[in-house]
Amino acid sequence: MAIPAAALAAYQNAARMAQGASAGSGAAAAQAPGSSFSDFLSGAVKDSIATMKQGEQAATAQVSGKANIVDVVNSVNAAELTLDTVVAVRDKVVAAYQSIMSMPI
Repeated sequence: MAIPAAALAAYQNAARMAQGASAGSGAAAAQAPGSSFSDFLSGAVKDSIATMKQGEQAATAQVSGKANIVDVVNSVNAAELTLDTVVAVRDKVVAAYQSIMSMPI
């Protein structure tokens, strides 16, 4: 069974995006000398915001008929995964803060 060219292109695009995200993410900046955790966190937040904006722009382009549905689904899925990750991290930070605050002095 042959893979349609559009699907193959979408998979290749997703693979390139994943490789680019891992190569250019805030994790690489955190390993550089002189960088701090706050720099890493700031970079991660900026990447999350950019991913969410890309998903919104893709959805808007699809509504106006200017985008490929496969690209829109990929962008919206990436935005959803990013939001889920941000919420999970927030929940862990809040739980850690509450645990620290409940410790006796």
